[in-house]
Amino acid sequence: MLYEVDKHSGIPSYLQIMNQIKKEIIMGNLKEGDQLPPVRELSTVFKVNINTILKALDKLETSGYIEAQHGVGFFVSKNIDLKKGIVDEIRNCVEKLKKEDIDLETIKLILEEVWKDGQFSE
Repeated sequence: MLYEVDKHSGIPSYLQIMNQIKKEIIMGNLKEGDQLPPVRELSTVFKVNINTILKALDKLETSGYIEAQHGVGFFVSKNIDLKKGIVDEIRNCVEKLKKEDIDLETIKLILEEVWKDGQFSE
């Protein structure tokens, strides 16, 4: 589900748009070969100008998530194959954290530190 960008978040609008579209691809709501809505429609959905949409789509195309077909539109070029178990593990982890009343900002801090640490056991 795509929603209006938050112009007061401090995150550039084009990045918010990119992240929303990437999320839809990663979660399987947009699949390989699916056509994105037209640029003008995306401009209305996100409540930004067309140049912002085009910048986001260009960056997504450069990173390989979508491809442009001249005169036709933009299409999802690849599925991000997250193993189903990964999403389930994350859901279970989030459920446990919520039961412990740990807020999202604390979770983000912990995740970032664990990610930076980079020491994982196999």
